[in-house]
Amino acid sequence: MSRDVLLVGAGDLGAAVGLRLASRGLDVLALRRSASLVPAPLVGRSVDLTASPPDLSDVRPRFVVVALTARPRTEEAYRATYVDGMARALDALPVAPERAVLVSSTAVMPSHDGPPPLDDETTPVAPSDGPGRQLVAAEEAFHERIPHGTVLRLSGLYGGSSTRLLDQVREGRIDDPHRWTNRIHREDAAAAVVHLLTMSSDPDQIYLGTDNEPAQLGDVAAYLAEGLDAPTPPPADPAHGHGKRLSNARLRATGWTPTYPSYREGYARAT
Repeated sequence: MSRDVLLVGAGDLGAAVGLRLASRGLDVLALRRSASLVPAPLVGRSVDLTASPPDLSDVRPRFVVVALTARPRTEEAYRATYVDGMARALDALPVAPERAVLVSSTAVMPSHDGPPPLDDETTPVAPSDGPGRQLVAAEEAFHERIPHGTVLRLSGLYGGSSTRLLDQVREGRIDDPHRWTNRIHREDAAAAVVHLLTMSSDPDQIYLGTDNEPAQLGDVAAYLAEGLDAPTPPPADPAHGHGKRLSNARLRATGWTPTYPSYREGYARAT
């Protein structure tokens, strides 16, 4: 089977990446537990990577995107999906791809008890829990198999059908307004993956995929509350800030520009 792209995982984000690549005239094969959930014109193949290796002997893709989803958020589930499942898929490829992107998470980045510095790709990883540790293991396993591949660590995804933060604001459930947060709209995340696969120069090994403006949760909630006519949340205080502040400078330097540079543009149509 001649396919330009192999998607290892085709949930919301993986499918969005695949559709963007298909719009460029590329043939896309997507691995998902239920092939019937893969949107046309992508071609789906039913595979449970947590159970057994797939037969990919007929697949020689130019590009590979690994965009898996693990449920529940436990160390065991993350190991089974992100480490063992990904390894089964990559080990089944008869040839190495020209380019490959692993969608990881900024959960591997350190969290700070006091006002956080602006961290970037040079900051050592320091996951705070079991799922984060398995994501680090997945990144290592990915680079062992595809040394020239690229890891894209995405911050908090929002947009599309996700209404979790909006629901919290409506219900007045903002418990930690001082926590620094980082986010990226799903459309910008999908565009970043496609950009890294198709940019003219060779990408680096690791990028942080986040928007231009880290923000304290209280500031984001206050913006949303005003548009939703919801209860005013507790105010944020930078002096009591904690968590993570992440830079997207390396990704922007490649020519990628977010359509939604901050939460204000990203949530504008939702309020």
